[in-house]
Amino acid sequence: MSAAAPTTFKVKFETTRGDFVVDVHRDWAPHGADRFHELVAAGYYDDQRFFRVIDKFVVQFGIHGDPQVAATWRSRRIADDPVQKSNIRGTLTFATSGPNSRTTQVFINFDDNPRLDAAGFAPFGQVSSGMQVIEQLYSGYGDGAPRGMGPDQGRIQSEGNAYLDREFPKLDRIRRASLID
Repeated sequence: MSAAAPTTFKVKFETTRGDFVVDVHRDWAPHGADRFHELVAAGYYDDQRFFRVIDKFVVQFGIHGDPQVAATWRSRRIADDPVQKSNIRGTLTFATSGPNSRTTQVFINFDDNPRLDAAGFAPFGQVSSGMQVIEQLYSGYGDGAPRGMGPDQGRIQSEGNAYLDREFPKLDRIRRASLID
């Protein structure tokens, strides 16, 4: 389990479309905030792709571009947090595939998605500046395989950025994610 994060903290994302900032609130989802702080402090999100961009729904990222690093984190699950805040526009939330399955993947809500609240998706942060940058991320590939023409998450896990750069060259990327004062 990661160490407790500060009560609140900010993360700056430098991307191929510009910068945005997320304000994280540990009281919204302590396990999620702690893991996110740990990942950002370790440089985990640097050089990652926004691999799932669905207009009017979400933008998702969080699979490391190096398959060995991705494999190390894939089994490091964190416990669920109760949903304290709704999945409204601009909130940052961990993706999940079932109870207590959160690892490294997160998404930002493009619109209000309150239906995600009942499914246990607990926001832990809110975009405080740069939402217009997020709205400009390349969305032409749509949802991931097999529902859409976007990247297959299994292949991202096993082949990393080489797969994404070769087959999905228009994806925008995070150049760097860093904790800011």
